[in-house]
Amino acid sequence: MKVLMTGFDPFGGEPINPAEEAVKRVSEEINGAEVIKLIIPTVQDKSLEKIDEAIDLHKPDFVICVGQAGGRFDISPEKVAINLNDFRIPDNEGNQPTDSSIKEDGEIAYFSNLPVKAIVKHLRDQEIPASLSYTAGTFVCNHVMYGVMYMIDKKYPNIKGGFIHIPFAPSQVMEKKNTPYMSLDDIVKGLELVVEACTLYPEDIKVVGGEIL
Repeated sequence: MKVLMTGFDPFGGEPINPAEEAVKRVSEEINGAEVIKLIIPTVQDKSLEKIDEAIDLHKPDFVICVGQAGGRFDISPEKVAINLNDFRIPDNEGNQPTDSSIKEDGEIAYFSNLPVKAIVKHLRDQEIPASLSYTAGTFVCNHVMYGVMYMIDKKYPNIKGGFIHIPFAPSQVMEKKNTPYMSLDDIVKGLELVVEACTLYPEDIKVVGGEIL
């Protein structure tokens, strides 16, 4: 079994991206699964081009993309990506699309086919804060999740894929009062548990995971 795990480089003026730092530290073998790590640019189309090349080269069973979500308290698997670019800030090459489709021939939205509820339970069982998210935003994180699920729909039907958001690292919040964060050690542990859950749960579990708001 092979897992392709991606992390973004820094963006938005941040000196680091915890996704990049954590992905680099994830073990290369987890519960029998080989983990292939890929750092991608925070650039709308180039990010997906690199992922597509890596899928073609390595032929993974899972694609797990990881991104920073400043302001979140926990590790949050994303349930859905929408076919919309509406960048609040420019990406790392100055692209700032507004109200545009990611793929003109794509679905309105794609659901992750990772066992997202099982992932949340598996992390919580190991005392790593986690919750299911139903919005990946409208920046490059959503763009990449949507693009990966589009690839799976159109080209790679035997792959399972999705997106995991993580909090800021401690060094990023020194000047951001009352901003949540998580240690890099816990983020790395959490991502390794994400991979482990994917190896343990071929199908997702049926538990309550929705939101009222």
